Amino acid sequence: MNKLALSDEILGQVEKPARYIGREVNAVYKDPEKIRVRFAMCFPDVYEIGMSHLGIQIIYEQLNRKDDIWCERVYSPWPDLADILKEKKIPLFALESQDPIREFDFLGITLQYELCYTNVLQVLDLSGIPMHACDRTEEDPIVVGGGPCSYNPEPIADFFDMFYIGESETVMTDLTDLYAEMKENGASRREFLKAAAQIPGIYVPQFYRPSYHEDGTLASFEPVEEGVPATVRRQICMDLDKAPYPEHPITPYIRPVQDRVVLEIQRGCIRGCRFCQAGIVYRPLRERSPETLKRYAESMLKSTGYEEISLSSLSSSDYRYLQDLLTHLIDTYQKEHVNISLPSLRIDNFSLDVMNKVQDIRKSSLTFAPEAGTQRLRDVINKGLSEEEILGGAKLAFQGGWNKVKLYFMLGLPTETDDDRRGIAHLAQKICETYFDEVPKEKRNGSVDVTVSTSFLVPKPFTPFQWATMSEPSQYIDYAHTVRDEVRQMLNQKRIHYKWHEADGTELEGLLARGDRKVAEVIEYAYRHGAIFDSWTDYFHYDIWKEAYEACGMDVGFYTRRERPLDELFPWDFIDVAVSKDFLRREWIKAVGEGGITANCRARCSACGARAAGGGVCFENRDLENAAYVGKQSLGDASTAQEV
Repeated sequence: MNKLALSDEILGQVEKPARYIGREVNAVYKDPEKIRVRFAMCFPDVYEIGMSHLGIQIIYEQLNRKDDIWCERVYSPWPDLADILKEKKIPLFALESQDPIREFDFLGITLQYELCYTNVLQVLDLSGIPMHACDRTEEDPIVVGGGPCSYNPEPIADFFDMFYIGESETVMTDLTDLYAEMKENGASRREFLKAAAQIPGIYVPQFYRPSYHEDGTLASFEPVEEGVPATVRRQICMDLDKAPYPEHPITPYIRPVQDRVVLEIQRGCIRGCRFCQAGIVYRPLRERSPETLKRYAESMLKSTGYEEISLSSLSSSDYRYLQDLLTHLIDTYQKEHVNISLPSLRIDNFSLDVMNKVQDIRKSSLTFAPEAGTQRLRDVINKGLSEEEILGGAKLAFQGGWNKVKLYFMLGLPTETDDDRRGIAHLAQKICETYFDEVPKEKRNGSVDVTVSTSFLVPKPFTPFQWATMSEPSQYIDYAHTVRDEVRQMLNQKRIHYKWHEADGTELEGLLARGDRKVAEVIEYAYRHGAIFDSWTDYFHYDIWKEAYEACGMDVGFYTRRERPLDELFPWDFIDVAVSKDFLRREWIKAVGEGGITANCRARCSACGARAAGGGVCFENRDLENAAYVGKQSLGDASTAQEV
C-alpha cells in the first residue's frame, strides 16, 4: 500500500481525516507501470457529498474495467485541510495512489450544481494546475467537465480544456483510447484537443468564439477551427441494461450523505414539468429491466454490507415494473432486515400498499412536491397534479398511519401572484383538515405535522422557463413573507411549519446558470477573495460576490432579471440535447398564455424531438411509432406544431 500524502501530524489536525486516506472497501488499486492513462475523477465538494454521487461511481467502474486505465478519486478538501495544503505547499492528491493530481493525464470534474464553481477553482489551485486552459502546458492534465451544469458550460469555459456533453457510458473510453494512442505517438496537447473535438459530445471551448451585440446579447457563436462541428450533440446511452454499473461500489469508512445501495431504475422522465432541467436533458425516459436490477441488488448488498436499498429515478412511480421489483426485493431481503426506500413518488400515484411495505414501523414523514399553491399555477408549470389528487394522497397516507408530511413549493414562478403564494398556506391547512376529518381520534398517532418548504425558481437552460425573468432578492423575501403571514392566519397554524430558501444564493445561481463567458471573471475574482463552498450556508458570503460584480463591472440583472425575446440566441444554443428549442418555445408560450397542460410522454407524444434518439419511451408503443408525429415544425411558429 502506498504511503499517505499527509503525515499523521497533519491528519491529527483536521476534521474527519478518513476523508483523505483512501483505502476504502472496493476501491481499485493498479500497478502504475502497466497503465497508459491515469484519470482523476473529481467531485468538487466535501467527501461525504461526493461519495454519495452515483455518476462518479459509474465512471469509476467504467474506466477501471479497462486494464490500461486507472481511475482514481479526488474531492474538495474541507477548509481546515485546504489551509494546511496552501501553507505547507502540499499538492492536492488522489485518494487511491495519494499521487499529486497534476501528475495525471486527465482531471475530470463533475458539475452537479452551479454553486460549486469556486470549489472547481480551489481544486485547480491546490493541484498546481493553471486555472485558465490557455495557460496550461504539455505537463498539465487535460481538464474535462461534465454533468448537468455542462449544458451551459460558458461561464466556466475558460477554466476547462473540454466538456463531455452527455452520458459517460457512450464515448468516454473513446476519448481515453484516443489520448493513449496520440500520447504514445508524441502528439501535442493541441493536436489531441483538435482530434477530441471530432468525437461526438466533446466540446473544446478554445475552438469556438462568441461575438456580442452592442446591448450585450449574444450575436453569434461559431467554431474558429477548421473541422470542428458547429453543433455539439448530447450523447445518450440507450441500453441501460448493457451499460457499466457499480456492482461493487466503494464503501467509505465515514458515513456519506447517501449511506445505502442505490439502484438507478430508470433515466429520464415522462412528465415535462416546465421548470425542471433534468426532466428535459435526460429525455427520453429509459428503463432498466427488473432482472438486471435484481442482480445488481444482490451483488451490491453482498459487496458492501449495506442494510438499505434506494430506488433512484426522477419519478419512481412511472417505472413500469415497480410492483414486480418491490415485491422481489421485499420478499428476498426482508428477513435480512434490509430496508427499501422509494424517493420521488408522485402523490397522484401514491400507493398505500407499496408505502406500507417499504416504510419501517416508525412511519417516518412522507414528502410530496406540489410545487405551487393553486391549480392555475400548477397548470402553468405543467405539474399535472390536481388539488383533489394532493388531498387524496394525503388521506391515504394518514389512513396508513403517517402523521408527518413535508411539502415542497417554489416561489417566483412565471405569472405568479400573491393569491398563488397565499394558496400555499391554504393547501397546507386543507391537508391538516384532511387528517382530522379522515382519521378517527382514537386511531391518531399524535397530531398532524405539516412542514412547508419553499425555494425560489432559478430558470435553467433547456427548460421552457429559460426565457423567464427572476426577481430581486428582496422581492423573493417579500414573497416568502406573504406565505409566512398567511400561514399565521390559518386555523392549524401551530401544526404548519414554514421554511424558505436563501434569496442571495438564488440570484447567484441564476447568474451562473444562464451566464456567458464574461461571467468567468466574476467567478475567479470571488474565489481569489475568499468565496468557497458557496452551496454551504455557513460558508456562503454574498458580500464577496457583490464586491466581485462591482470590481468586474457585472450587471447581474442583465442575466437574471432581463426579459428575453423569443428569438434571442442563448450561450448554450450550440448544444443539441435532442429536445428542440422550438418545443421549449411552444411550452413557454403555452405556460404564459393559456397555462395549458401538456400530456406526459406515455399519454401522448408532444413532438419534443427526443424521439430522434431512437429508443426509450418514444418507442414503447408501436402505435406511437406509426402515428403522425409532427405537422410542420417551423421555428418560432408555435401554431404549426401538432401533438398526437
